Formats: sequence, C-alpha cells, structure tokens
Amino acid sequence: MIFMLKTIVAAALISFCSWLSSRKPELAGFLVALPLSSIIALSFSYAEFQDSNQSVAFAKGIFVGIPVSLLFFVPFLFADKLKLNFIFCFLSGLFLLSLGYLIHKFAIAKI
Repeated sequence: MIFMLKTIVAAALISFCSWLSSRKPELAGFLVALPLSSIIALSFSYAEFQDSNQSVAFAKGIFVGIPVSLLFFVPFLFADKLKLNFIFCFLSGLFLLSLGYLIHKFAIAKI
C-alpha cells in the first residue's frame, strides 16, 4: 500500500511539471530544480524505516549527487553555440552523467 502511495505522489509531481512545461517552461524548470523529489523521498524513507542514520546517509548522497548530476545539462548549455541537436545533447548528457556517478561514488567514500 505504501509503495502505491509513493508511486502516485511521484507520478503526480512529474506529470504536473511536464504539463506545466508547455504553459510556463521557466516555472516548470524551477519546480523541477527544487529538491522536491529529494524532500519527498527522504520523508518517505524515514516514515517507512524510522532509521535516522540511514536517512542522514541518504541525504548526504543527495547532497553530493545534486551538483554532480548537473553534468547531464552541460551539452545543452552549448547546444546553440555548437549547433548540437537534442539527441546528441541527450546522449552526451547521459555519458557525462555516468562519469558523474563515478565522481559521486568516490566523493561519498570520502565523507
């Protein structure tokens, strides 16, 4: 039951932002950039497992992961200047994100 509730809340958040992006893309981008999913995931995790240490470790992983995950957007920043299409930017972003995972893994081991 709790899994279904979590799925519905997450789906509603993503669907709302996707819908909003056609009307107000800047606002939708701002909402997606907020740590809403992190707040929801941390709350659900703590509510389900009642483990402060696990929740703190989870939050640390998010803290390190947020800046590293921005690597995905780097190709999009240069798309206009370098005449890159969406597919190239998307695939390059996924590649950079995989490198970001290695950085994340290393950084978390040091915390």
